[in-house]
Amino acid sequence: MSADENPTSFEALGLPPEILEQIQRVGYETPSPIQAQAIPLLLSGKDLLGQAQTGTGKTAAFALPLLLE
Repeated sequence: MSADENPTSFEALGLPPEILEQIQRVGYETPSPIQAQAIPLLLSGKDLLGQAQTGTGKTAAFALPLLLE
């Protein structure tokens, strides 16, 4: 997935409404690049190794899809 193909909203990532409500509740507005790239891949069942700087949202990128397991 290229940078031009990254979803620009959490809604576009394919997360269910219950998760989207909580994301909005805690104040997240748009996914970070690591989230935009990781979440769709993880939701599709693929394995992923991601690397990003501290504070970029890696934990949410990996945890949000896990909530659907």
